[in-house]
Amino acid sequence: MIVGIVTALVLCAAIHLGSRGLRNFDSALAPYAIASVFLAFGIAYRYTVWISSPGARRLFRKGWGAALSWQNLRRTPTALPRMIATYLGFQKFLGARSRARWTAHQLIFWGCLLAAAITFPLTWGWFTFTANTGAGPEYTMNIWGFGVVKFDALSLLGWLLFHGLDVAAVLVVAGATYFLIRRMRDREASTGQRFGYDLVPLLALIIISVTGLLLTFSSVALHGGGYEFLAVLHMAAVVLTLLYLPFGKFFHIAQRPAAVGMQLFKYTEHGEVRHCRNCGEPIDTTAYVDNLRATMRDLKLDFDQLAEVCPRCKRLRRGQAYRTTVKPGF
Repeated sequence: MIVGIVTALVLCAAIHLGSRGLRNFDSALAPYAIASVFLAFGIAYRYTVWISSPGARRLFRKGWGAALSWQNLRRTPTALPRMIATYLGFQKFLGARSRARWTAHQLIFWGCLLAAAITFPLTWGWFTFTANTGAGPEYTMNIWGFGVVKFDALSLLGWLLFHGLDVAAVLVVAGATYFLIRRMRDREASTGQRFGYDLVPLLALIIISVTGLLLTFSSVALHGGGYEFLAVLHMAAVVLTLLYLPFGKFFHIAQRPAAVGMQLFKYTEHGEVRHCRNCGEPIDTTAYVDNLRATMRDLKLDFDQLAEVCPRCKRLRRGQAYRTTVKPGF
């Protein structure tokens, strides 16, 4: 709780400083800014609770230990950037399951990342745009009150700056719609899905994106018709989603960097490879298997020796157990 409160207060101080004492803060965007403060509190609080469990705590320690190790940096200086790019950015591990799912996830990931990079600084008053002349199309983009880039509003750069959220919305709608259709049609996906955990996040992303696009459509094609209603609807969808984010499926966004650290730990531990007890097939590095066994013991799991058995042999054991204990009863 204390970590969450401190994080929220630090963000409030950063908003105050970055907006030049709230002089650049747009009061119309206050609900978004307030929701982001609660978001910071929720993520910090939930993350603290998460890493207090034995498994996550060990994952956290090993991951950060590998990332901050001077020995690893000197031996493999490009390992961490490559892990961030391939595992966190382009998520190549999803491509092994399905190329279509990987593409849809990439659309959602980069769309949300672009939207966050634009929305949060704007709502905090960190980004402002000022017109250089009263009639001309030239603008200056300011960061923390300092002019950074001058651009023409009618140029390609100007269009991208002013319509970046529309581009992000199109990406998110495409990716989220794919997953929503898959969950309705794919029997494997629909069997174990939960409405609040699996469908609500997709619906929230689609509603936010569609209402955002409708705002642009209203201002361009309808001369502002229905803009106020759409603005309130869009704001409500964004605020509720930000409040939901730390306590639902979206929390994996905050957890993913720790998984990158564990991948780095596995990569940098060039030690002996542990083999399966049954068939002798290689499983993983000895350091990783020992770490997994220690975590299982911390969780009071008495079958930690199965960490030294390959997946194929585990499936065979389950089949044999089913045949000897369950099937004879029928």
